Amino acid sequence: MQSGAKSGRENWQTELPRAGLGIGVIERLKFEKSKDVQWQGRCSGTVYIGGSESEGHFSLINEAYSMFSHTNPLHLSIFPSIARFEGEVVAMTASLFGNREKASGGQVCGNMSSGGTESILLAVKSSRDYMKVKKGIMKPEMIIPESAHSAYDKAARYLKIKLWRVPVNEDFQADVKAIQRYLNKNTVMIVGSAPGFPHGIIDPIEELGDLALRWGICFHVDLCLGGFVLPFARKLGYPIPPFDFTVQGVTSISVDIHKYGLGPKGTSVVLYRNHEIRKQQFVAVTEWTGGLYVSPTVAGSRPGGLIAGAWAAMMSVGEEGYLEAVRKVMEVSKTIQKGIKQIPELFIVGSPDMTVIAFGSDKFDIFKVNDVLSTRGWHLNALQRPNSVHICVTLQHTLIAEDFLKDLKEAVTTVRR
Repeated sequence: MQSGAKSGRENWQTELPRAGLGIGVIERLKFEKSKDVQWQGRCSGTVYIGGSESEGHFSLINEAYSMFSHTNPLHLSIFPSIARFEGEVVAMTASLFGNREKASGGQVCGNMSSGGTESILLAVKSSRDYMKVKKGIMKPEMIIPESAHSAYDKAARYLKIKLWRVPVNEDFQADVKAIQRYLNKNTVMIVGSAPGFPHGIIDPIEELGDLALRWGICFHVDLCLGGFVLPFARKLGYPIPPFDFTVQGVTSISVDIHKYGLGPKGTSVVLYRNHEIRKQQFVAVTEWTGGLYVSPTVAGSRPGGLIAGAWAAMMSVGEEGYLEAVRKVMEVSKTIQKGIKQIPELFIVGSPDMTVIAFGSDKFDIFKVNDVLSTRGWHLNALQRPNSVHICVTLQHTLIAEDFLKDLKEAVTTVRR
């Protein structure tokens, strides 16, 4: 962001006020907040907690954050409560992904991070360094399906890894045979998603795990979106394919608490199959004049309030609460899928496994439909290859499915004229 740039920023504060606003700054915050978009039930993803931000679960995690807003897990001896909260969040999250099953090896471990992108970056860094130690790979390469999150592109650029993006198959899943053709002596890892962000489709995790196992390389599963849905959807009877550490070959997993985990924004977890891989995530500096410095994640100082908020979210919701939340969002997702299928000008991209529904059209420009929906207050995600639009269903959408379908039908009619 350029300090002198113009585009609606003419009235932005560019210097400290001569006299501080004191408590009056709260009124300023309220005024600025009043200009935000009406997001309640109108946005794809974005806000995953149901209800109003001034009550219920929102208030609970806000209070938890406030109680620990002064804390920093970098200072473990001063804030042991935060160290415990992080350890318990990681352990509770790992319990959702097969860490108690024999197939996992019983060593699943990890850390909290600031979000899915950092979790992915940490997993890529750890995988790269682990393969350097294990196989001596000095020119690392990574192979991902084109549906994989752009965080891998960022990680590849940061970490100087050659990145291969491979087209998906006709079902919009990772193409295992195509990925196999790119494997070589410099490959350090492959990637799968459960589900992928664009179309909500789960990649063939078992097949990818077998491929990684046979080649002796790392395999990361991106569960940032599905981590707090798929384990519970399976318990509810939905046909969910294997996706976790019970799949041999899976070496790391990323899962966001700030999505369907209903935690505060800025909370995610990265998990590893064992300590040997995870230790590559750490940076230890022993020669600094400031003393011994050890940091597990990208950030040194981290907001303990967010860790406390994530712990409070998971403890307050519990297994029964997550089951009920997942039941609601899965049912709404099925309702929206059914409604879209009844609009002849539209098609659903692939076969969604979860709560993301992407749709396009062979009859007209789907982005024009999105434009009409935008004028009605909807904020969806525009996609490409193929051109399409998706809605990510959250607890904010449990009462508005019919409203959305009505507006979608009318938007199609408008564009068709």
